[in-house]
Amino acid sequence: MNILILGGTGEARELAERLVALGHAVTTSLAGRTSQPALPAGELRVGKFGGIPGLAGYLRARRFDRLVDATHPYAGLISINAVAAAQQSGIPLVRLMRPAWIEPAGAKWRRAASIEAAAEALQPGATVLVTTGHEGLATLLERDDCRFVVRLIEPPELALPRHARLLLGRPPYRLDDERALFKREAIGQLVTKNSGGEQTAAKLVAAQEACAEVIMIERPVYGPAVEVGSVEAAVGAIGV
Repeated sequence: MNILILGGTGEARELAERLVALGHAVTTSLAGRTSQPALPAGELRVGKFGGIPGLAGYLRARRFDRLVDATHPYAGLISINAVAAAQQSGIPLVRLMRPAWIEPAGAKWRRAASIEAAAEALQPGATVLVTTGHEGLATLLERDDCRFVVRLIEPPELALPRHARLLLGRPPYRLDDERALFKREAIGQLVTKNSGGEQTAAKLVAAQEACAEVIMIERPVYGPAVEVGSVEAAVGAIGV
């Protein structure tokens, strides 16, 4: 079977490895936003497709049998395009999306529908840890009545204002390190996305222990697909 994986996550790499080991032809497509990404098994493609027509054309030209969307839960446009391209090309779409985090008892979560809503929810004078990535960062930083610690994997294109400082790091993050960060910076609010998974979940434990409020940006709603929450389930859904 010939399979295209829209990747960029650990689950996508694990799935590619499994499928290649089973003897299938696998191509993983990466957006190219992260330098020196961990490389998956099989063939690699880097860059944009050119919207829905480009992705649909690529699926047909390469004669793929399955399309797997294993991108980040907040990948946005590529996941939307995957639904339309699968429909146009007639190729079945499997969406591998890790389960969302569930608010534990006693935690202080405030749910926000967008980055704009999260910015409005910030308390004046708060010290805020931001782990939402590059998109929408400027909107949060417009709140010059707050102090920000911005954690990213790659440096941002925009210059951070004086009331924000950059903290570069790559997951997984250890709980002891997260506890130390919350204590050292006196973090009062955490702005994050409900990415799910274990690699970045320690910040939620640290926030609860520090009595910090978590502003959780909700996941987007994507179109129809066979959606699964694990690599094992994805292998089964692909039908290999």
